[in-house]
Amino acid sequence: MSVLAHPFSSAGPSTLWPRLILGSTSRYRRELLERLRLPFDVMASQVDETPLAAESPAALSLRLAHAKAAAVAQMCVDDVVVIGSDQVAELAGQPMGKPGGFERAFAQLRAMSGQSVVFHTSVAVHRPKTGFLAGCHGEVRVRFRALSDRDITTYLRLDEPYDCAGSARCETLGIALLEAIDSDDPTMLIGLPLIRTSELLRQAGLDPLAVLAQTPQRSQHE
Repeated sequence: MSVLAHPFSSAGPSTLWPRLILGSTSRYRRELLERLRLPFDVMASQVDETPLAAESPAALSLRLAHAKAAAVAQMCVDDVVVIGSDQVAELAGQPMGKPGGFERAFAQLRAMSGQSVVFHTSVAVHRPKTGFLAGCHGEVRVRFRALSDRDITTYLRLDEPYDCAGSARCETLGIALLEAIDSDDPTMLIGLPLIRTSELLRQAGLDPLAVLAQTPQRSQHE
């Protein structure tokens, strides 16, 4: 799936950039990456997300981010920079995955009512041609307010966050479930930490601002 047309071929070899690929079909991560205004393709990683025995939520999220980037990179023969990302919610030391449906989502939100939940979000970037491979992990601490069963039911019926770890979308109505969010990157909780992603892309040789400086841009006001 190509999200934006790739413009880097007509100006000569000196201005060619590697192809950027998001190793995820998550619409949330796609919408976040679009903020960098870079052309990119989307590919599914098809990685088994089952936790290993005694694996911590933080280790799980970082391992899966690397695995997703590596799986997509192995499918490509050209010069590519692949982003992999994963998020695991943790309540009282236990991972909480995507609910998949109403009943599990209801149980998750009831368990999180009045509690602090840590969302572990990791991102990895691979560029096989140069051997670049790096990743990082970050945490967002979210405090849920005391929720009634009616609160939970109303939220789930309206927002249907069944594809979200922790059963809530902070960028939409889920914000009404919360008392506080503690994070150094406002995009981390949504699923792709753009501050860390931008840094890893620079290290991989794909500086977003350098790319855009060499690419004709239309003004947002046009």
